[in-house]
Amino acid sequence: MLLRQLCLSHYEARRFRPALRVALQAIDLDVLVDVLHQDAARAALAAGDIDAATAHLRAAARRGPASRRAFHFWTLGSTLFLAGRYASAIVALERAVRWGTRDKALYRAHLALVRLAANEHVENLQETIDALVGARPRGYEQFLLGHLAYASGAWPAARRYLGEFVRRVGAGSPLVALALGGELSMARATLATMSAN
Repeated sequence: MLLRQLCLSHYEARRFRPALRVALQAIDLDVLVDVLHQDAARAALAAGDIDAATAHLRAAARRGPASRRAFHFWTLGSTLFLAGRYASAIVALERAVRWGTRDKALYRAHLALVRLAANEHVENLQETIDALVGARPRGYEQFLLGHLAYASGAWPAARRYLGEFVRRVGAGSPLVALALGGELSMARATLATMSAN
């Protein structure tokens, strides 16, 4: 646990390579391995190594308990989505949906967004949106709802959800803002696109 705290401290200070080295040392201890692979993935991604990040996320999904498997596949899918690797993101998110219990609406919505980005048809899009709204959007759900609303032409709703996501993440923990840097950039770009039109 001390190594994990050191890893997170390096990460928060934006020392990503040292954070990754500490996470790898902690993984060798074979305790909370899936959580430490998540930490290593976060550090590798922030250091610009998408391949190492996805390898750690795959290891987290393989080595973690069944109760956390959906979360690991979802994180993998979201990472691949932001990297523009839509086909691989779809596979990961389909697995998240299959393993998910509590956050299934979130995983389905993310899968729908990736399919839209990949120019695939999404059946029952409004049902997917309604299910996520019914899950009481509080954070990442707003990011997804904003982009799904944007894709479906409901720009006032998209502005509301994305604006709230940007405000919430910006006012929250620096660790969360750092971890969601890709999503923040995407949300801001979408808001800028709507403002320009």
